[in-house]
Amino acid sequence: MSSMQDKLRLLEERHRLAEAGGGADRVARQHEAGKLTARERIDLLLDPGTFVELDKFVVHDCHDFGMGSKKILGDGVVTGWGAIDGRQVYVFAQDFTAWGGSLSGAYARKICKVMDLALRNGCPIVGLNDSGGARIQEGVVSLGGYADIFLRNTLASGVVPQISAILGPCAGGAVYSPAITDFILMVEGTSYMFVTGPDVIRTVTHEEVDKETLGGARTHAARSGVAHFALPDEAACLQAIRRLLSHVPSNNVETPPFRDTTDPEDRETPRLAEVVPDNPNKPYDIVEVIREVADEGEFLEVHEQYARNIVVGFVRLGGRSVGVVANQPAHLAGCLDIDASLKGARFVRFCDAFNVPLLTLEDVPGFLPGTVQEFGGIIKHGAKLLYAFAEATVPKVTLITRKAYGGAYCVMSSKHIRADLNLAYPTAEIAVMGPEGAVNIISRAEIEGAPDPDARRREMVDHYREVFASPYKAAELGYVDRVIHPRDTRRELVRAFRSLSGKRDENPPRKHGNIPL
Repeated sequence: MSSMQDKLRLLEERHRLAEAGGGADRVARQHEAGKLTARERIDLLLDPGTFVELDKFVVHDCHDFGMGSKKILGDGVVTGWGAIDGRQVYVFAQDFTAWGGSLSGAYARKICKVMDLALRNGCPIVGLNDSGGARIQEGVVSLGGYADIFLRNTLASGVVPQISAILGPCAGGAVYSPAITDFILMVEGTSYMFVTGPDVIRTVTHEEVDKETLGGARTHAARSGVAHFALPDEAACLQAIRRLLSHVPSNNVETPPFRDTTDPEDRETPRLAEVVPDNPNKPYDIVEVIREVADEGEFLEVHEQYARNIVVGFVRLGGRSVGVVANQPAHLAGCLDIDASLKGARFVRFCDAFNVPLLTLEDVPGFLPGTVQEFGGIIKHGAKLLYAFAEATVPKVTLITRKAYGGAYCVMSSKHIRADLNLAYPTAEIAVMGPEGAVNIISRAEIEGAPDPDARRREMVDHYREVFASPYKAAELGYVDRVIHPRDTRRELVRAFRSLSGKRDENPPRKHGNIPL
């Protein structure tokens, strides 16, 4: 009979084998490729000493193709829980050194177990993806494993935050789990995502494209919008996850974490009177406005490189986390287009699902015109942003800094779609269209019949701007609650969100709405 010491030595040996992954040679190749191992990533992600591993000794149960004699403890994925800033999270990290991180039935069950635990315990799920895809030797078992994960992603959506880091290859069916999650982070130069790879594309469509161009971090962060963040290395990526989670609650029944600040809540922002130009046609950077009002000037921008005519991300105001949606006059004059509508709608719905109040900074001349937009379905896609804002029940504060024209005024969290407090600068212009266009339509005959048509046009444009395209007509009607001085912006916003901290609102009972997808 084995002694206790023998049994303990066996336990230690199993731990050693499991922690070795695919072996020293494969670990070395992982490092040579500029990538960390699964366990190294977990160590960087979680608070030191907090990781509790589950299913460390699991192995696959496949016996075809000689697999019965080829088993690695852990089977290519490390799973468990730990803490980020003292808050519990569940994590799985795919191990490319073992079977290329390929997914088997046993591997999928490990991931499903931590997802189920996260959902039951109301904790975020972080997936660190680095996998060659389905394990071919297991056939449909591995495909079924992916589907089991997809189902859990869907059921957890809007209940607990789900974050996916792409730290290597992610191809074929494997991309759909990250696609369902709330945020995707990629690393430049070492990660890629695509449904079909360059070889298949070359065979089917005869297009020549490499992996980086097809599905690299820059492609997905700037062009497709699949990735919310593109980071220079893995350490920066894992740190970004920690920062992102600091802004959101652990689940949909909690409020976001509060962080003390030394930044005075009544700090004046006189610079904003200069940042927002008097000339309605002069561009400016809305990010300057965001940073000026935020606690310590900190702004975590999401989707920074995609649809740059709209800006979304997280700030804190008086210690409270707030989601920001802002038109960007520095790009496309801040017009809303298809990509901007999708980007904004997705972010608004995330914030509403997880009780993050919404600040809308509005300077929008309208929707981007053109056949590309109309043929691409701007009506349907623009409606998604409208739907998201109207559906949201979290505290909503809107500040109109300059233009608010046409249907875009309605869409950008106007009073009419349940914004709680609507503020405006004296520079705000709220109208069906710009003064020049409006006068050309409604006063054409009078202008043409005047002795000096150009002088008459200028006179009528100035009159229209003063009477109709100002914040005061909207304020008279109650569509704008307060017209404020730019220097008071931070104080007004902090005070507004504090007043709404007890807000309770509900939508009509239903299974779910039918957003125009």
